[in-house]
Amino acid sequence: VLQDCGADCAKFQKSELEYKFNKKALERPYTSKHSWGKTYGEHKRHLEFTHDQYRELKKYAEEIGIFFTASGMDEMAVEFLHELDVPFFKVGSGDTNNFPYLEKTAKKGRPMVISSGMQSMDTMHQVYQIVKPINPNFCFLQCTSAYPLQPEDVNLRVISAYQSAFPDIPIGYSGHETGIAISVAAVAMGAKILERHVTLDKTWKGSDHQASLEPSELAELVKAIRTVEKAMGSPVKQLLPCEMACNEKLGKSVVAKVAIPEGAVLTLDMLTVKVGEPKGFLPEAIFSLVGQKVKKSIEEDETITEQAVENHVKKVKC
Repeated sequence: VLQDCGADCAKFQKSELEYKFNKKALERPYTSKHSWGKTYGEHKRHLEFTHDQYRELKKYAEEIGIFFTASGMDEMAVEFLHELDVPFFKVGSGDTNNFPYLEKTAKKGRPMVISSGMQSMDTMHQVYQIVKPINPNFCFLQCTSAYPLQPEDVNLRVISAYQSAFPDIPIGYSGHETGIAISVAAVAMGAKILERHVTLDKTWKGSDHQASLEPSELAELVKAIRTVEKAMGSPVKQLLPCEMACNEKLGKSVVAKVAIPEGAVLTLDMLTVKVGEPKGFLPEAIFSLVGQKVKKSIEEDETITEQAVENHVKKVKC
């Protein structure tokens, strides 16, 4: 499904539960409507894929030509993912301020994608200072850890703040909002990596499903992002070939506001700007024409041509 929609990578979440949670957290009663067990531990064990299932998923991803990785939700999960030979490590927001974990993960030498939900800018500077000397191949994702995320809590401007604060690393966006508009806007702001949760059915049991995209939305999102990437284009502002037809039809020229006799010196009140036939001087040349002498009489409403102005040197294209 992900590949059909145009995604580049499928990312799961891997936990070694006894390393991610302490005993009391696993024994805590879990009576939520989303629960798959009487305790939180039972619930998580029901949902967690085994090592063999992860190997099967990785093999399948390779067969269909898509990258496969996971967020390592504890240090032992990172060890397993390293053994699995994932292309990069994802650091979930809950481990971004887990500095020993960051050091150990960075030392594995794989690229790292680090989410920043629940963190401050001060913490992200510390993360940068810890990871950069060990492993320069990493990036930050702007993220707000709420499911689903409301637009007023997205703070896309943090992307710009990260770009300024950390200009030597890519910046991306991990979104938990509904719909695709905000994620498209993140890409337009320069996000180089985009992460979204995906589900086959938003009504399924589990709090993440309603903050996820269904396949049709993911396909629409990827299509929109590819369009925005093309549209970002060049920072050079110039008349483009695709604009020539409009310019030929509607581009304006300097024309005579009044009848101008031969030998007259042009003043501004003799000139105006209209769509002219034939084309003549561009409107921006009007002030430079003031003070120049005309070589022949020009009728009212006639285009001022290069041939009519004395000492005019026609530009020659090399």
